[in-house]
Amino acid sequence: MANKASHITDRAGAALERATDPRPHRSDRVPGPSPNPATNLIINDIILRSVGRLSRLTVEKALLGRQYSKEFAKEAVENRSLLHTLAAYGVTKVATRSVPGALVVGAGLAAKTLYDRAQSKKSARRNGDRMLKKQADPDAAI
Repeated sequence: MANKASHITDRAGAALERATDPRPHRSDRVPGPSPNPATNLIINDIILRSVGRLSRLTVEKALLGRQYSKEFAKEAVENRSLLHTLAAYGVTKVATRSVPGALVVGAGLAAKTLYDRAQSKKSARRNGDRMLKKQADPDAAI
């Protein structure tokens, strides 16, 4: 198909293929341990998602661990509610699917930052600390 790449990931994938494939016009099998390309795609997806999740959790714990104890940071990151996790996933999905989605999410994050800055520093920190303490409590309902 001579379909023009319409998404940034399409363009990046095509550029990556051109850079790494010595014969970009020849149809190659999907790399992986299985002769079935669908299985290889699932394996690659699971590996990429696992590495992404591990690196994200590590960075989040490191960021919180700078201000709080390592134990508190671990609890706060690992005890997030399913609702919080799904909301973050949904917002990320909206932000990465289109430019308007990224603009809406970016505007929302900017608005939240401006709202937090409009409060006194003490009040904003207290609210953030309160939320993190709830999140760190495995029995809290958030």
